[in-house]
Amino acid sequence: MNSADTRLGRELAKMRRMEGVPFWTLLASASLTLGMGAGVVAKSVQAAPIASVHVDTDLVREALKLRLPKTRIGAIDCSRFGGLCEVVAGTTLFYVDRTARYLMIGRLYDMETRSDVTAARLLELNPDLLAAGAAGKRDSDGDEQPEAASPAAAKVDLGQLPAKGAIHWGPATGPKLVVLSDFHCGYCRKLSSELVKMGARVEERPISIFGAESRKLAEAVLCAGDQQAAVHAAYDGRPVTPGAKCDTSGLDANEAFAKARGFGGTPVIIRSDGAVLQGFHTADQLKAFVAGGRA
Repeated sequence: MNSADTRLGRELAKMRRMEGVPFWTLLASASLTLGMGAGVVAKSVQAAPIASVHVDTDLVREALKLRLPKTRIGAIDCSRFGGLCEVVAGTTLFYVDRTARYLMIGRLYDMETRSDVTAARLLELNPDLLAAGAAGKRDSDGDEQPEAASPAAAKVDLGQLPAKGAIHWGPATGPKLVVLSDFHCGYCRKLSSELVKMGARVEERPISIFGAESRKLAEAVLCAGDQQAAVHAAYDGRPVTPGAKCDTSGLDANEAFAKARGFGGTPVIIRSDGAVLQGFHTADQLKAFVAGGRA
């Protein structure tokens, strides 16, 4: 047992009688320690979908409200990890069973893809913290040590992006935004709903944060006959039927553009003048951003 696991054991003993800010402060610390401790935020981390029976996440949420009434629960995903549901509370990540009776704190591994799915999700939730932690020692499986992340750019030159890496959707007369995204990113999915709500004209540029499966889905959407329908199908978790083979080299350019500017997570929202806004934002916040203010 390493020092992180020992420390987690001591913290769990405290958590049993705690909730609210102290509870989740400790939980966030434990989650981040375990997510970063192995130094496994690798270049191709992915969380492949696993077939499972349908779970009503509304019922899971209600059960969590009863057991953790002071805790603000965010996204709940019961579709990818067999009998476990992934729960987001702020910048914290944990897992529960389908009845929300049992709560698990720690790393979840996909043994088929040899990937740490918890580290990948924590990278999405806390890109700056995890990028710093991932620069430490690599795990002992022989993978290359991840490179240290560059500071994220606050403004970019959109003229350096090629046309063929873009997927356009939304009304042609709507306010225009460029979005760097991953179709497997939960916050990108939530953002897409807000973009629809505000009537935005979106230039979506996929980057494969979650590895090969994300790239495969991005290629299917890019090559689809109806790209707008394909975007919404991808975010809804519905099958995307790819059209004829097309030039997907623009996706490589998207990823190179994001990496060079220090964007290690998604979504990244870019205004027409190149101003950058990272993370999920509501339709009202996006309208303020488009108008030239802060979200």
